[in-house]
Amino acid sequence: MDANKKISQWMNENRSELIELIKTLVREPSVQKNEATIQQLVEEYLLHMDYDVDKWEIGGEDLLSHDAFISPRNSFIGSPNVVGVNKGSDNGKSIVLNGHVDVVPEGDIKDWEADPFSGAYMDGKVYGRGSTDMKGGNAAMLFALKSIYSLQLPTKGDIIFHSVIDEESGGAGTLAAILRGYTADASIIPEPTNMKIFPKQQGSMWFRIYVKGKSAHGGTSYEGTNAIEKCQKVINSLKQLERIRNKRVKDPLFSSLPIPLPINIGVIEGGEWPSSVPDLVKLEGRVGVSPDETIEEVKAEVSQWLKGLAEDDDWFEKHPVQVEWFGARWFPGSIDVEHPLMKMLTNNFTNILGYEPTIAASPWGTDGGLLTTIGQTPSVVFGPGVTNMAHFSNEYVEVDKVLACSKIIACTVYEWVNEDRKK
Repeated sequence: MDANKKISQWMNENRSELIELIKTLVREPSVQKNEATIQQLVEEYLLHMDYDVDKWEIGGEDLLSHDAFISPRNSFIGSPNVVGVNKGSDNGKSIVLNGHVDVVPEGDIKDWEADPFSGAYMDGKVYGRGSTDMKGGNAAMLFALKSIYSLQLPTKGDIIFHSVIDEESGGAGTLAAILRGYTADASIIPEPTNMKIFPKQQGSMWFRIYVKGKSAHGGTSYEGTNAIEKCQKVINSLKQLERIRNKRVKDPLFSSLPIPLPINIGVIEGGEWPSSVPDLVKLEGRVGVSPDETIEEVKAEVSQWLKGLAEDDDWFEKHPVQVEWFGARWFPGSIDVEHPLMKMLTNNFTNILGYEPTIAASPWGTDGGLLTTIGQTPSVVFGPGVTNMAHFSNEYVEVDKVLACSKIIACTVYEWVNEDRKK
C-alpha cells in the first residue's frame, strides 16, 4: 500500500480523534490576549509527536520597529507563539504549515443558538467561535502531521508548524516567527476557503479620512459649510477610484469576484448637535491591495486621488482632506499557478476527492502575504472552513471537509518534503 492510501486509511479509522481535536480547540476562548491556554494544548500535541517546540512571547525591538509590524498591542505578555519543527533526515524541501489561534470576539450571545465556545457537534458540524476561522484548518494540519508520525513515514525535509497569535490584527505573530528564522521553501495556510485553492490573495489596509467643514447655527446653516455634505463627495470620489482600480484587474483568478479590490467605508463619525452645522467628519475604511502592487503604491494612489477633489469643489482647495493609515494591514501574496507546490496540492486534491479543485484569488488578506513577501516563503491558502461563516454567529465547520483537507495536506506535505532540494 502506498503512503497516500495509508494516510487516508489511518485518518478514516481515527476520524473520532479529529472530531475531538476540533472540539477541544474551539472550546478554548482564544480571543486576543487570551491565547496562552490553547497554545499550551498545541505545544503538548506537537511534543507528543516528538517535535522540537519553541514557545515564546513575541516582542522586542526587531519586531516592534519592523516596517511590516502593525498591531493595536505593543505588549504580548501572556500571548505566546508556538512553533514546532520536525527536522528532516536529508536534503528534502522544507514546508511551513501556518495557522492562527486568535479569534474575533463572539459578539451578542443572544445571536448564538448554543454557547459560542461549546464546541457542540451536531449533524456533522462543529459549532463555535473560531471553528471556521480557523481552528478547523488548524486541526486539519495537526491531524495531518499526526498521520505522518503515527505511520512512521520518512521525511527528508523539515516540517515547520506555526501556531501564531494576532493574525486578526495584521499578523504580528507570523512576522515574529519569520524574524525568528522559521521560514521554508513553501507554505500552506488553511484559512477558510471552502476547499478552494488560493495561490493569490488580496492584501488590505485601513485608512482614516478627516473632512473639514465650517460650523454655524442650524437656523442659518447657509452661513456654514456642512462637513457631512462634503463627506458625501469624498465617498462618491472613493467609489469612482474603486471602479478605476478594479478595471485594471485582468488576472482571471479574480474573475469570480464582483469587486476584486473593494474600497469600503466602515465608520462615519461627525456632528455634535442637531441644530449645528458639523465642522468635522471622520471616515474610516478599508482598501484592497492587489498582488501586483505594493502597500506604498496604493497609499500614494489614494492620497493623490483625493487631492483631485479640489478640481470639482473649491472648498477642498483650502481645506484638503487629511488621510491617515492606521490599524490592521495585510500584505498581498502570490504564488505562480505552475509552482511545484500548487501542482502537488492540486493533484492530491483531485486524487482524494475525485474532481478538480476551484483555483481562484482570495478576497481577503492572510498571513500568507507576510510569509511570501517578508519571509520569502511562497504560500498557498487552502482550508475547510466556510468563508461566509467567519466572524458570524453560529459559526461552524464541517468535519468531512476538515478530514478531506487533512488528507490533502498530509499527502502534499509528505510528497513535498521528500523532494530533493536543488544543491
